[in-house]
Amino acid sequence: MPARAGRREWIGLGVLALACLVYAMDLTVLHLAVPMISAELHPTSAQLLWIIDVYGFMVAGLLITMGTLGDRIGRRRVLLGGAAAFAVVSVIAAFAPTAEILILCRALLGVAGATLAPATLSLLFTMFRDARQRSIAVGVWVGAFSAGGAVGPLFGGVLLEYFWWGSVFLLAVPVMALLLVLGPKVLPEYRDPDAGALDPISAALCVATMIALVFGMKKIAQDGLGAAALLALAAGVVLGALFVHRQLTRPDPMLDLRLFRLGTFRIALLVNIVGIFVVFGYFLFIAQYFQLVLGLSPLETGVALAPSGIGFIVGSQLAPRIVRVVRPAYLIGAGMAASAVGLVMMTQVGAGSLWLALATSMVLSLGLAPVFGITTELIVGSAPEEQAGAASGVSETGAELGGALGISILGSISIALYRGDLADTLPADLSAEAGRSVRDTLGAAVHTSTELPAHLGDAVLAAARAAFVHGMHVTAGITAVAAVVISVIATVRLRHIPAGELEGHE
Repeated sequence: MPARAGRREWIGLGVLALACLVYAMDLTVLHLAVPMISAELHPTSAQLLWIIDVYGFMVAGLLITMGTLGDRIGRRRVLLGGAAAFAVVSVIAAFAPTAEILILCRALLGVAGATLAPATLSLLFTMFRDARQRSIAVGVWVGAFSAGGAVGPLFGGVLLEYFWWGSVFLLAVPVMALLLVLGPKVLPEYRDPDAGALDPISAALCVATMIALVFGMKKIAQDGLGAAALLALAAGVVLGALFVHRQLTRPDPMLDLRLFRLGTFRIALLVNIVGIFVVFGYFLFIAQYFQLVLGLSPLETGVALAPSGIGFIVGSQLAPRIVRVVRPAYLIGAGMAASAVGLVMMTQVGAGSLWLALATSMVLSLGLAPVFGITTELIVGSAPEEQAGAASGVSETGAELGGALGISILGSISIALYRGDLADTLPADLSAEAGRSVRDTLGAAVHTSTELPAHLGDAVLAAARAAFVHGMHVTAGITAVAAVVISVIATVRLRHIPAGELEGHE
């Protein structure tokens, strides 16, 4: 019988959870600071996109590499090195004098951030051998990410209310300092005793593949299906094929692709990716809905987003208890079905439906929270212990891909619907220049409406908001269908795993 975790391991879990919370916060707080950054640093539109996106690009590209690196040189060593770098670069980013330096800092934060998720998850599986304790620990791990997403907008809104835009970056510094102090005392070190030499070529191919794919998908979301997006996607496919070929032909691959022969690993990864796709289909629109349709301030939006974070926390903490008596397949299937109900509710949210939007967020988050925790445990738990870091990296990379797919596919659909609706509903006496700006994004439409005569501005704003809500309804319907399909697949393909047992199944 596996040894049960003691006080040291639970304190270590708390330290890891803090790191995960900060990682998630860093993904959310910057969006609130964009208006102040634009006013202070005067970035071009392209620079502003890079400030927002480069963090995600670097994280996506390096997750597998960092997970494998932890298996080979030590998971704790990689985690603490990443935490130190994250703290230092966060301070530099907070006082960045130009847009170019801020972009560079965001890229370096992405490199450091890529160490956190796979290292924390793989260390967790090393610390908690008992299946029941491990389920609780994974629930805490998922809850920490959810809490970061919930409190990030709240803390960010408060800081931006009283301080400069760079203050949002300083949130990470005390937590990373605590990790550096306590980590060596409460976190175990683990490395694969049979690990071979590092493979820089495979690492470079992996990074280039992920950056090209994510860039291409985000480009489609921003500008539609164009030459640059197609070229990036084609490059990603070619580089990915070269990466796979190298892993299959080397005697000591960086990523052992035999992991994908494990049925549980494959299906759990698919469910996790689609779950992230679904949740991005929600978050892609809801923050804009609160601010640009309902007219809430950033701080009010943070408060409005809090229920979804609370739902994720509650759901992730209940899941380990429920899965002791309910088969994982049935809990995952029910969770995805509940998220589909939430998305159907979203199709009924109108231009002034605050309470329905809040109820939607609660249903969706309560449904998806158990899905993320259980599938993560299945992905990493089905891999050999010495490959936990690599499996963690694959899990987190799948999440990044799911998010990028959600942004690109659903964003492209919503933009097409938004522009199509406005072609028929904008006032006829609107100037061509103003029309182009309004058709760009809802944010541009809100800004343009303030510069027009009152009657014309009101008509433009009403048309733009109606077009945005229409796009939100259609994409919510699409993601509801995806949630139902994956609910059925998970229930059928994972039903062989009994209640209370989440690893060791192929």
